[in-house]
Amino acid sequence: MNTRAWIVFLDESGVSPLPRIRRASSPRGQTPLLRHRLDRKRASMAGALGYHSTDPDRGARPCFPLKPGGYDTATLIEVLEQMKVFYRGERVVLVRDGRSAHWSRAMRARADEQDRLTLERSPAYAPEPNPVGLLWSSLKKRELANLAGDHLADAADATEQGIHRITTNPRLPWSFLTHTGLTIHPPHPPNVRKDQ
Repeated sequence: MNTRAWIVFLDESGVSPLPRIRRASSPRGQTPLLRHRLDRKRASMAGALGYHSTDPDRGARPCFPLKPGGYDTATLIEVLEQMKVFYRGERVVLVRDGRSAHWSRAMRARADEQDRLTLERSPAYAPEPNPVGLLWSSLKKRELANLAGDHLADAADATEQGIHRITTNPRLPWSFLTHTGLTIHPPHPPNVRKDQ
């Protein structure tokens, strides 16, 4: 098996204009208030974090499609197509959880059509080894914390700001991987022959 591939972790999460309550400060004796419209519209994000298996110097590659509503098999197949373009013909090992839409017949058939894609399943009931979960946590603790937007677009804008923060700091995606306890080590240092 060729080990020169991107190890890509995939996970979905949702955003809405309803505030995610976090600690807030206010003058002593005055309870902070978050005023918002009761808007139950939601958007979903599919997050993919890729780490190269043999060349860590290539950096981590984040990819984040954001769409109104939720993800199902058809829209997750669209994410596969976006990833195909994003990784431009390189080999990809895609690690996903056991969600039924990830393993439907249509999804597996589409994945089988792509000769440079291998599907792997993360352990059941174990979100901890997925660095994308830590990425969602970072967004929800910073950009989405106490956000009381009037419209779904406000939450989407804050999410895009958070994604920009994460993608412009090359250390953050690696710190998410480190925090999971997973490591990606090349079999030997890049550009060094085995017989040296």
